[in-house]
Amino acid sequence: MEFSIDGRDGRARAATLKTAHSTIETPIFMAVGTAASVKSLDSRDLEDHLGTPIILANTYHLYLRPGDRVIAKMGGLHRFSGYRGSFLTDSGGFQAFSLSAISKTEEEGISFKSHIDGSLHHFTPKKVLDIQYNLGSDIMMVLDDLVALPATEERLALSVERTTRWARESLEYHREMERRGVGRDRSLFAIIQGGVSPHFRRISALELTEMDFDGFAIGGLSVGEERQAMYDTVELTTALMPEEKPRYLMGVGTPEDLVEAVERGVDMFDCVMPTRNARNGTLFTSSGRLSIKAGRYREDPDPIDPECTCYTCRHYSRAYLNHLFRAKELTYYRLASLHNLHYYLTLMREMREAIIEGRFQEFRTEFYRRRER
Repeated sequence: MEFSIDGRDGRARAATLKTAHSTIETPIFMAVGTAASVKSLDSRDLEDHLGTPIILANTYHLYLRPGDRVIAKMGGLHRFSGYRGSFLTDSGGFQAFSLSAISKTEEEGISFKSHIDGSLHHFTPKKVLDIQYNLGSDIMMVLDDLVALPATEERLALSVERTTRWARESLEYHREMERRGVGRDRSLFAIIQGGVSPHFRRISALELTEMDFDGFAIGGLSVGEERQAMYDTVELTTALMPEEKPRYLMGVGTPEDLVEAVERGVDMFDCVMPTRNARNGTLFTSSGRLSIKAGRYREDPDPIDPECTCYTCRHYSRAYLNHLFRAKELTYYRLASLHNLHYYLTLMREMREAIIEGRFQEFRTEFYRRRER
């Protein structure tokens, strides 16, 4: 992986990240392709209509179905899915958190029952890397210990200790596998934990950045804390992260969250929000959110957003999308997801341009002004 800074404006940065499969200009939003598929879209939609250079896939779900060994036999995620850009795969730590009723975090890893058939499984730092080697992803995430917020100091301390120990084990294992010729074209990112505690965030960031990871993520946010607490934690954490390596904020978020996090020095994002909201009838526009199921759009000939150049807005009206949603036609999910992801990716490109041109604060002011209007 190659990473270079192209421009700065305050703490906001524009950079270029190169993997074996694509060149990624940051800030970048990664669409979530849980099962090696962004819901309702195919690889041609991602490449031809959206031009997205990287998406995220889910290690936990792909391990359970169809199985990482099946994907390896099919040539890895790229040949299996037909998507030619880069893949980032998470490690399963978030699934242990979100499926806590059927999982248990232990000293050596995470034990869990499959949500599909109830079978028992165990993830360790080494095992999740072996799964990701089989998947063939470009960027792999280490196993971490994520906790819900609010959390006690004792639980945060344990989370940070485990996360550091598992990260060290992961890095040592990855270097050994590289010496054996496995995973040489893969990048490995660590995940900084610590809740919204400045004390524990500093400990986690300082311990992890002493190790030679290819990039660093901020995990454990957008899990119940107040929004300003999240922003303050991002600001504190990015200041402790290396300038010369990518910074990834996991699982965040709204367009406003993206703008605020970019201002604080974040390069990469992922979130299910644009596609999930699309399926539920909420569409993002330059002036805020639009609920396409509302009756007032039944005879509206305008596109979702008159300023948008996405495939959907160039070809279809609000009235048609309102009809598709109410009729529960499957075509709606594709057209709405294309629009929302186009909005997110365009927002990233506009922020990048503003950073390079030294006018990010003007961009941010205009972003909020249009919403107020």
